Amino acid sequence: MIRVATPADSRYATIITDEMAASAAARGTGIARRSPEYIVQKIEEGKAVIAVTQKEEWVGFCYIETWGHGEYVANSGLIVAPAYRKSGVAKAIKHKIFRLSREKYPQAKIFGLTTGLAVMKINSELGYEPVTYSELTQDEAFWAGCKSCVNYEILMSKERKNCMCTAMLYDPADHYAPEETQRFFEENKSILERLLRFKQWKLLRPFLKKEKGTGGSTIGFLHHLFNNK
Repeated sequence: MIRVATPADSRYATIITDEMAASAAARGTGIARRSPEYIVQKIEEGKAVIAVTQKEEWVGFCYIETWGHGEYVANSGLIVAPAYRKSGVAKAIKHKIFRLSREKYPQAKIFGLTTGLAVMKINSELGYEPVTYSELTQDEAFWAGCKSCVNYEILMSKERKNCMCTAMLYDPADHYAPEETQRFFEENKSILERLLRFKQWKLLRPFLKKEKGTGGSTIGFLHHLFNNK
C-alpha cells in the first residue's frame, strides 16, 4: 500500500534514515543526511509518502521539501527497503509524491538531483527535463543541506554549477509532455549512461590526483550539462 504518511508512521523514522545512509554507502555516493526527527517533521506536516505491506512492514518512503518561499519543490529522500527493490515500488512512490506535490504546490517548479539512471527514467516519465544547476533554487538553505554529502567538496570546487548528481526539473508553466520527455530518455538512454560515467570520471579526477600526490541543440545542451566548468 502506497499512501500519504500519517503521524502514526513516525515509528518508521529511524528505519528510514538508517536505510538511506546504508544505501548511499553501498552506492559510494553521497546524500544530504537527515535525522529521524526531520523525517517525523515531514510526516506530521503531511509532506511524505510511505509504502507498507498489509502487515504494516515498511517498504519505501519519500518526502517533499520547499525552497525559495514555495517557488521550488523537491521530492527528496526516495528510499526502498532492499527486499522490495526492482519491483516497481520506487516508481509508484515517485508518481504518488509527484501528485502530492502538484496538489500542495501547483505553481511550484519541482526538481530533483540524482546519480542514478533509474531515477532519471522515472523522472522522465513524469515530465522532468535535465537542466543545469543554475535553473535550480538558489536558496542557501537547500545548498547547505549538501554539506553532509561526501561530494560537497566537488560541488563547491565547481562553484555550485555542477557535481556528481544530475539535475532534473518539472516546470508547470513551461514543460514538455511526459510522453515527449519519456521518449527522449528511451531514445538516448545509452548516451546518457555513458555521459553520466564520463561526468563522474571527470569530476572525481582532480580529487583522485590530489589524493595520489599527498599519498541549444540536444548535443550542445548535453555537452553544457555534463561539462559545465
